[in-house]
Amino acid sequence: MKKHVMMQAASLAMAMVLAQPFSAYAAAPKKAAAPVAQGRIITSLADGWRFLGDEAPPEAIQPDFADGQWQQVSVPHTWNSVGYYHHQLGGKNTAASVNKRQGAGWYRLRFDVPADQANRRQWLEFDAASRVAKVWLNGQYLGEHRGGFSRFRLDATPALRVGQSNVLVVRVDNTQPAAGSATADVLPLFGDFFVHGGLYRPVRLISTAPLHVDMGDFGGAGLYATTTQVNEQGAKLAVKLRLANDGAKEAKAQVRLTLLDAVGAAVANANLAQGVASGKPVELASELTLANPHLWQGVDDPYLYRLRAEVIAADGAVVDTVEQNIGIRTMRFDADKGFLLNGKPYKLRGVGYHQDRDGKGWAISAQDIEEDVATLRDMGVNSIRLTHYQHGQVIHDLADRTGMILWDEVPLVSAWTVGGKLEPEASLVANARQQLTELIRQNTNHPATAIWSIANEVDFGNSLPAFVSGRKDGKTPDPMPLLGQLQALAKAEDPLRPTALATCCEGRLFGADVAIPEVAPAADLGGANRYFGWYFGKAGDLGPQLDRLHAKRPAQPLSVTEYGAGGALTIHTDNVLGGLPDSRGSAQPEEYEGYIHETALAQIEARPYLYASWLWNSFDFATTVRTEGDAQDINTKGLVAYDHKTRKDVWYFYRANWSGKPTLRLTGRRYVDRALPLADVKVYSNLPTTELLLNGRSLGTRQNCPQSICVWPAVALDAGENKLVAKGGDLTDAIVWNLAPERKQHFAIDSGALVAARSKDRLLGSDTWFEGGEVASLDRPADFGRAPQPARIDGTPDRDAVATYRQGSFAYHIPAAAGRYKVTLWFAAGEGVPKGAFDVAVNGKPRLKGFEPKAPATGIGAVAQSFTVTSRGMIDLAFAAGSAPARVSLIEIDAQ
Repeated sequence: MKKHVMMQAASLAMAMVLAQPFSAYAAAPKKAAAPVAQGRIITSLADGWRFLGDEAPPEAIQPDFADGQWQQVSVPHTWNSVGYYHHQLGGKNTAASVNKRQGAGWYRLRFDVPADQANRRQWLEFDAASRVAKVWLNGQYLGEHRGGFSRFRLDATPALRVGQSNVLVVRVDNTQPAAGSATADVLPLFGDFFVHGGLYRPVRLISTAPLHVDMGDFGGAGLYATTTQVNEQGAKLAVKLRLANDGAKEAKAQVRLTLLDAVGAAVANANLAQGVASGKPVELASELTLANPHLWQGVDDPYLYRLRAEVIAADGAVVDTVEQNIGIRTMRFDADKGFLLNGKPYKLRGVGYHQDRDGKGWAISAQDIEEDVATLRDMGVNSIRLTHYQHGQVIHDLADRTGMILWDEVPLVSAWTVGGKLEPEASLVANARQQLTELIRQNTNHPATAIWSIANEVDFGNSLPAFVSGRKDGKTPDPMPLLGQLQALAKAEDPLRPTALATCCEGRLFGADVAIPEVAPAADLGGANRYFGWYFGKAGDLGPQLDRLHAKRPAQPLSVTEYGAGGALTIHTDNVLGGLPDSRGSAQPEEYEGYIHETALAQIEARPYLYASWLWNSFDFATTVRTEGDAQDINTKGLVAYDHKTRKDVWYFYRANWSGKPTLRLTGRRYVDRALPLADVKVYSNLPTTELLLNGRSLGTRQNCPQSICVWPAVALDAGENKLVAKGGDLTDAIVWNLAPERKQHFAIDSGALVAARSKDRLLGSDTWFEGGEVASLDRPADFGRAPQPARIDGTPDRDAVATYRQGSFAYHIPAAAGRYKVTLWFAAGEGVPKGAFDVAVNGKPRLKGFEPKAPATGIGAVAQSFTVTSRGMIDLAFAAGSAPARVSLIEIDAQ
């Protein structure tokens, strides 16, 4: 029987709130209004903090410690600022503004609590503190939290001074985990993202009556609901409520449950009664029946109900109220049909998402996140993979309200031991279990949450470099025991939602000495991070690889959890097939990112068995393992730059294909100064007819372009300014390219290069107009932990151009206006270059027969050969292998 994974849930959104919308909760003033009856009082602790970005003396925990010299900050706050571009586009961070320090940071806050809050319970609630936090109140130690992404609460009642001033002290530590460090057992141990330090999400004080909804449930709401039955006629919701009594004696409690529709009308209710012993939380269970439910239908109709739980004391007073949003829906993942929402196929088209942005790091606002979600919705996204850790409540609430379906993830990324150990420490296993429990308890109520991910890329095996694994003998820890524990825990916490994990390496072609563990069966759903055409293989290899994975585990639903390429805003190419990308170096043109996504999406859309795809990544983000593209410490695979505003060309490709909105976008607008006199012009357009004009002249129209990609090949540019205008329906888009007049008469092609080398005296174009052959380089590229090593080449000022070459048997067909030209070919010769002869013909006539460039006595030299040729609209260069593969490094063409 075919296995599929089913899930039914009525999901509750938002953190605990007291009969008020989330916006009021998030923006609560520092001093709350006078308490109503005995209800909950929420006080935001946002302003007035003092911060020290260093280790503080022991007396800093005391209330009378002098902190006047500490920095004044507001929370959310981080001291880290990481990642910048080597240009003025896409962000304001600079090398001077960067702060990558990881270690201790101290926060102190003085705040008052009104006297009318006496005889109540007081709780400090932190939405996140990275990555380890210790908390003192009025000099009294309240506790520690280990993990930088989850909400946690501490009972402040014994230490709080009601009616007086209080001093809150928090020490956070985001030290990079290493053997013997204070964070050695706190996930994540490793990852291609920077773990910022600080109180980077809101902090608040919550005051409750002694009888209240439990505040100690792993940061969860204390109120949970699950849809046990749903159809067009009715739905049943199983409701759980945890009650706590911190009074001196047993309390008799009543609970009134009310389900409200979107206009506030009660549509279901229940009443419960329970005696609650002092100091021991109890769990109450009930069922609500709803007639004719309005289903939560993703982005098409994200309808939300509201569930209210009122706790009533023996004297009839309402002492606590919790309200949350609910979406009623069913979800199913099928190995052949993909994802089904409420019984109907629903293709998940998604992105990966990190929580940092330029100038703010992780200390982003609710408005920032709303802006991000709006950007993604405009692109046509209907799903977000929240990577690689637990994200905050704001993004979850927005997903509920906008219909974005979420993949939630625990921060088990690539490594789970330190110091080269083969077994994880018991404390690390405990931390993984803690963070997974917090993830589920805090987010299980969201209708948008569909999947619990228990790991990302823990299947590198011994392909990881030694500086990551800590071992030189190639042995690696087995991830399966830990994954087994997390799988069992996730199913115990939430039996209905499926688990998943993302793999990197199964099915790739490594060397014979590389062992890759097969971890996909450890979870319910499969997810493949596959960067064909970037880190390995060719762009067209993705589809066949997915087919092999699907055939290997035909009963397990499969998705693509990452694919993409770097895209530098200021680096460009004339032909995306002209050379190899440098995934660890600088050759990361914006156009190549578009090519990878275009090629990948075609393969993904052709495979209906995939339940989802999440491209990598929505926005550029900070990391400290990358020096590449045109940036430092930035992963440039985002479709939008680090400022979360500058949209790369490929963003419009997805908008044209996913959003259903009329879209028209001329690509290449940042490649303004053109190197070659002819260029392909590409427009992302989903319009029935698209016209292209150059300096007012129509270059023709394209109709219903496949994949919304319209191309005008080999457009001859005018000398000087070239205004390109794309028109379709009511839409118009225009860009300007410049072609220096001298480049109409002289141009050069850097053979074998995806990105043309810089020349001191002229602008080179990247490899193009070729047919056949392979690309090669005399330089050793950069890699993790290894700097690039350029070869020394004498005899030319254009060393970088000569270092790359095209080889084999191949040809160039170069569009050149009728006339006479001087053609100069440059070759590398010497150490590391293939020895032997080859032939070169020009316009069908042999020009070099049995040619072998003369090598210097030592090292590598550059050799040039020139010819005068006549073009009748095309110059044909044919390179034929002889005793060695033919090759050429640089082609120069000058009009005579």
